[in-house]
Formats: sequence, C-alpha cells, structure tokens
Amino acid sequence: MRILIVGAGGVGDAIAKIAATRSFYEAVVVSDYDVSRAERTVAWITERHGAEVGARFATSRIDASDPDAVAAVARANGITHVMNAVEPKFVPSVFAGALAAGADYLDMAMSLSEPHPTDPYTTTGVKLGDDQFAQAGDWESAGRLALVGMGVEPGLSDVFARYAADHLFDSIDELGVRDGANLVVRDDDGNEIFAPSFSIWTTLEECLNPPVIFERGTGWTTTAPFSEPEVFEFPDGIGPVECVNVEHEEVLLMPRWIDAKRVTFKYGLGADFIGILKTIRDLGLASTVPIRVRSAAGPVEVAPRDVVAAALPDPAGLGPRMTGKTCAGTFVTGTGKDGRPKAVYLYHVADNEVTMRDFDSQCVVWQTALNPVIALELLARGDWEGVGVRGPEAFDAVPFLELMAKPVAEGGYGQPWGASDR
Repeated sequence: MRILIVGAGGVGDAIAKIAATRSFYEAVVVSDYDVSRAERTVAWITERHGAEVGARFATSRIDASDPDAVAAVARANGITHVMNAVEPKFVPSVFAGALAAGADYLDMAMSLSEPHPTDPYTTTGVKLGDDQFAQAGDWESAGRLALVGMGVEPGLSDVFARYAADHLFDSIDELGVRDGANLVVRDDDGNEIFAPSFSIWTTLEECLNPPVIFERGTGWTTTAPFSEPEVFEFPDGIGPVECVNVEHEEVLLMPRWIDAKRVTFKYGLGADFIGILKTIRDLGLASTVPIRVRSAAGPVEVAPRDVVAAALPDPAGLGPRMTGKTCAGTFVTGTGKDGRPKAVYLYHVADNEVTMRDFDSQCVVWQTALNPVIALELLARGDWEGVGVRGPEAFDAVPFLELMAKPVAEGGYGQPWGASDR
C-alpha cells in the first residue's frame, strides 16, 4: 500500500503522525499546496521516530482544486490509496483525481450539499455525498473503492451504528449521533477565547446549512439550524451539554446500509458559539461567493468565509492553549436482542493532554485522524474490501473496533471505546 495524503493541515498532519507508528504500508506521500507544511510534518516524524521511519515518508506540492494535478502526483508516486484531508469544497477534484490515477480513495467529509432553492427548511436539495454516490458506477466499473465519510463523525460513529445493528439490537428506533466536549481555549493571559477546534470553513458549512433528518417512510427531510435542543450527558467527566441539530453525513450514510426508523445528528455547540455563528451568518460572512474588496494593492476578490478563516487561529496550533476532552459517539434506541427496550451510547473520548503529549496534535483533529488510519490498515490486511462508493457502515464493525481497542503492545491502537446503557 502506497498512500497519498492530500492536505497537511491539522488532520492531515495527525494522519501522518499516527501512520508513522504503524507498518502496514510501503510509503506515504504527504502533500499540500504549501509544501512547507508537508515538510514540517515529515520533519517531526523523523525527529520523533528516527531516520528509518522518516525515510518511508516523502513530500510533494499539490493543487487539490485540480483533478489532473492530483492524478499526476498519485501516478508519479505509484499511489494505491488517496487520503483526502482537505476541506470538503475540494472533494470533487480529489475524488476525480484518485479515480483517474487508478487509486482507491478515502475522505472524512463528503461532497457539499446545496439547500433547496425555495423550501430549504423542510425539503432537501442536493444532499451531502449525492455527487459522489452518483458516480458509484464509475468506481465499480474500474474495480476501485471510494470509502467516504471515514473520519470520526462521520466514520467511527457509523462503525458504532453498524456494530449496534449487528450485535446489540433486533430493531432500531433511532440512530442518534451525539458529539460533545468540555474543551476550553485560552489566550496568553488565561482568558477564554473564541477559537474553533476544527476548520471554521467546515464548521460554518455544517452548522448553518439546513440539518437533515431521516425517518423511515418519509425519507430525508430538513429542519432549521440549531433546532430540537436537548441536554445530553457525556461520559468521562464531560457531563451535560446542550446539543442541537446540525447537517452531517451520518444521516445521509447510515440509512443506506442500516435499518432504523430515525437517524439524527446533534452537536454540542453551546449558546455562545451558536450566537457567534448566527452573527457571522447575519453579516454575510459565511458566504463562499467572492466579493470585491478594496486594498492597498487595488481591488481584489475574496470569499467572506475565507476571510473569517484567515482571521481566526489555525485549529492545528491550538493544542498548547487547549484543555479538556472531546467525545464522539452514537446513541442507539430500540429493541435489544433479548426483546426488551434498549438504549446505549457507544463512544470514544480523546483527551487533549494525551494527544498533545504523544502526537503534538490537539484532540479534535487527532480523534478525526485516528479512524482513517485504522481503516487503511484494515484494507491493507484484507479485513475490509469492496468496490464502488461505500460508507463505513458497509463493512463489518468488529475488526475495526477490535484493532482500535487492542493495546499497542499487542499490535493495536490502544484506544478503548465505551458502551453506556441509558
């Protein structure tokens, strides 16, 4: 297996660092439009793990917006698997470049949605991933696999859903992904500041778009952003967090392979965060349509959302200023294997202190990066295999969860997951 990581931002950097602790691949090429970021990642790996490990990693400049450029880098390096670690606006080009190069493909966020033009808060328009699933036949004909939504959410949350369906439930009423944290970011004076722990570009996209809900018999419908607030109790000391509906891939993925009456995604944002997101939206700063702006060098065109992203701290660099834990999981209700009502929360917690100590990566990006590396290892071993466009729930969950939880000394990743009956 020869892997091309497209993007050396926070998550791409963490993917490479986690992969450096494993031996299932022949080589990894870390690429970015700014090649110095890829070089920084490989330098860290070499310093931490030694020259022998570092020699398995190379760097390349890449333009993720150009499918021909993606294909050229993949071909030049004999790539078998393209790992997309850039913002979802680049999914179409990286997706196309991987197929053109004859490589398999993985991503952690799917092709973007487009709200319904006249009725966005009840009716879906173009859904997340629609463009990719429309090309499933091309991937099947080529005998290649596109494993989409293989981060933490979507990704691990979908693996949990498949495990629940296969091993814990006879019938499922609701698959409810619930994400919460008690993370705090502080400035040099110790004051708490607004600094999203994940790409603000992606955060604005998923939080301000109409959330999607799936219901058996009705299919996919939409609702207003931040709707249906509920207080969810998160484990490992995180405690109660108010969660609201947010657009996310799990709702579009899970019903394709798992039988459930309802599928939802709710994110623990907090009142202050929601207020800031609404202000950004109301000022028109969430737009991705370029506007003309006067500058000292003359008029330039820039997308307001890109300005917001440039003005905020880079999430990859927040680790030293951050404290707390983040929890990703799936809350499943229905009828258990014993015929009785059952409710269980399947989850994984990442502690920022631990991920910074071991990988110099803040916990949100590290937790996202962990799961595609596990998936790549399962593909390399042959435990997961297939062709076409598939989500994580299309595969057996047991090999994934066993490899994830097994101690490092025994060949695993040393990341136990939990199951909390509710």
